[in-house]
Amino acid sequence: MQVPAGDVTPVDVPLSAGEAEQTTATVVQQTAQDEHAVLLGLDATGWVYVSITLFFLVAIFVMKAPKLIAQGLDARIALVKAQLAEAKTLREEAEALLAAAKTREAQGEKDAAAIIAHAKQEAEQITVAAQKNAETMVTRRTAMAEAKIGAAERAAEADLRARAATLATAAAARIIAETTDKATKTKLTDAAISELERRLH
Repeated sequence: MQVPAGDVTPVDVPLSAGEAEQTTATVVQQTAQDEHAVLLGLDATGWVYVSITLFFLVAIFVMKAPKLIAQGLDARIALVKAQLAEAKTLREEAEALLAAAKTREAQGEKDAAAIIAHAKQEAEQITVAAQKNAETMVTRRTAMAEAKIGAAERAAEADLRARAATLATAAAARIIAETTDKATKTKLTDAAISELERRLH
């Protein structure tokens, strides 16, 4: 006799001790799995999505990290190069200023030496010119003195001659007056005066 499926009534079949213990362990394990299946509000599917997302984030970071590090290093290298170039430029400018200062100092020393040499040359020229002028002045004054002396000598000589002529004329006139007549005296006096004038000129 067949019994319809819908009319089957569960029948409690008594279990042995081992089967009951195994059934209890299975139920406990299933319960633990159900409890761990939902962690932090996410089930297994949610954790799969989280894992995939983390994987892509890590992959992106790993791929971009060297580039970012390289960019940072390149920027640092460029900064160091710029600082070195600036330091080199400043050093070159300082060396150029030092060279210019040394050149100006050397030129100043040359100019000072040239000025001193020119001053010495001018002093020597002035000394020589002064000596020449002094010699010329002495020569000129000597000539003037000699000329004055000569003029004085000539004047004295002329004066002496005039006095001698006057004395001679007076003596001759006195002698003539004592020994000759009036007409002869007049002729002799005129002749003496003419001779005196001729000698004076």
